[in-house]
Amino acid sequence: MSKIDKSALISKLQQLDGLTDEEKSNLIGLLRQHKKYGLVWEDKPEDVEERLREELPVLKEVKERALISDQSDAPNHILIEGDNLEALTALSYTHEGKIDVIYIDPPYNTGNKDFVYNDSYVDTEDSYRHSKWLSFMSKRLRIAKRLLSDKGVIFISIDDNEQANLKLLCDEIMNGLDFVATIPWRKRTAKADVPHGLSQDYEWITCYSKEKFRAGIEKETRKYYTTPDYPDKPWRVHDMTTQRSKDERPNCFFTIVNPKTGTKYPANPNRVWANNEETFQEYYEQDRIVFPGDYEFLNLSKPVIRYWKEDDEKKAGDLYGMVTTSTDLPKEVGMTQDGTKDITEIFGEKAFGFPKPLSLIQYLLKIATPRARKLTILDFFAGSGTTLHATMQLNAEDGGHRQCILVTNNENGICEQVTYERNKRVIQGYTTPKGQAVEGLHDNNLRYYRTEFIPRERTQRNMRALVNAATDLLCIKEDLYQELPIDALRHCEERSNPENQLPVGLTPKHVRLFCDGTKSMMVIYDERAIPYIVRWLNSGAFSQLSTLNSKLKIYVFAPGPYAWDDDFAPVIDRVELCALPEAIYQAYKNVLPKKRNKYADEESTNDVDINEF
Repeated sequence: MSKIDKSALISKLQQLDGLTDEEKSNLIGLLRQHKKYGLVWEDKPEDVEERLREELPVLKEVKERALISDQSDAPNHILIEGDNLEALTALSYTHEGKIDVIYIDPPYNTGNKDFVYNDSYVDTEDSYRHSKWLSFMSKRLRIAKRLLSDKGVIFISIDDNEQANLKLLCDEIMNGLDFVATIPWRKRTAKADVPHGLSQDYEWITCYSKEKFRAGIEKETRKYYTTPDYPDKPWRVHDMTTQRSKDERPNCFFTIVNPKTGTKYPANPNRVWANNEETFQEYYEQDRIVFPGDYEFLNLSKPVIRYWKEDDEKKAGDLYGMVTTSTDLPKEVGMTQDGTKDITEIFGEKAFGFPKPLSLIQYLLKIATPRARKLTILDFFAGSGTTLHATMQLNAEDGGHRQCILVTNNENGICEQVTYERNKRVIQGYTTPKGQAVEGLHDNNLRYYRTEFIPRERTQRNMRALVNAATDLLCIKEDLYQELPIDALRHCEERSNPENQLPVGLTPKHVRLFCDGTKSMMVIYDERAIPYIVRWLNSGAFSQLSTLNSKLKIYVFAPGPYAWDDDFAPVIDRVELCALPEAIYQAYKNVLPKKRNKYADEESTNDVDINEF
């Protein structure tokens, strides 16, 4: 149908009697749809999505569940109890562009009570079974993509029920990312009592990356040399020839000349050099070519190429599917039974069904970031909490400072009784069913949050309520939790209490201050406190509390995007201002579902009119 035909039909639909506004809106929406290639499914609204049309999510810390290490630089891990669509919306403000690795294990939609949609299980007889799953996943993956950092990687576990649909869905949503692979993972040994007599023992891990992905982990068996010319840069050497003839690779059939000695090394016509002359010259300029005689301990007859240990990796490949009892091959990743064993060791019973093994998640983290030790990891289908356990274990092994964020609902008490309890025991230590004491991974902080809500309509009352409720979001955003008392501010007060100024005595209702010695943050809830804050900053009191060279980040209530810059002019060189709740509205605007329009005939593609919050 042409655009002109559609416009005429839309005009007629708007004039029809006997249809409700919502029916007209739905019909016009269908007319505007167009799909060239990919999945087409019936969008099925979720209850949580409908709630987000009217309310905004925030995060509230459950302080009594916080586990705080004695180590001042311990990573702050976060567990969020709530629907993951709500939590992802909140994280779109705190962590857009900041997540380095996402691993999720979503419901597989098997029809066997593993996928709940609007508080009801989706079974195999549901005619909208796949549409519901696709609607459910698409909303979450679109936000997840926004959270990925410039080097971000996402892994998604899946089985045959939705694997093909997931791949097509991700090809659409992850457009612009690099599709890495659909990785096989062997979940079990073969079963005999299966339909068709064919045991499907594998699941799949779909992987996309923001930049060109190179899976690998450092090899531990190679021999490296540390020499006076490279005392802090170990290296090894490798043959520069390849099993190709001069007829197959004529550009690689040439004579290498050592520029220092003039010695010539002609290519073997049946085994030419692995690179052409141009590439060889690049390697030489990078000091990656080693000639005979360069090092006395190397007995060389021809030039070889040098590899630095920091860039040296082994391929990941088939190790995902490897499960072996052979003594000469390592068991790199476990099966579901190993995940069950991990859980049983901690709880003394099978407290969660079909958990992923700890070794699998550790392996994914290693190959995703083989040299990174400080990064942020997210799992918004957290289940039993394996991803956090794997993160802490990996930090303990290599001295890393990885931070993990988990999200799960509390259906059947899973968040409180399994996800939280598992990682609490891992941090504090536990005893196995056999009586073996396992030392805790004490150098970790775990903070527990729940989702709460503020009305979306943008009234003065709701705006102030949002700012008052946003402090925990800001602490997460800045990774800053140490609060200082505001007693130092009080000496700046004017006791006269003139009109439109604060009552006598500043309190945390007006302003709160956070500082950990490396960074600082202030939240001003009442703009009438600004003159006192400016006077306090001018007095030098803050410099006495902190040795920071960085600016004080100030989040201040404002009715719009203007953050009272003129009022802060005397100290503007010492502060960084951000107007709230405008910054939150702008972040949420990108991910929130649309408010219902009277008609769906407007050309605007904005998710929401910001004035309708």
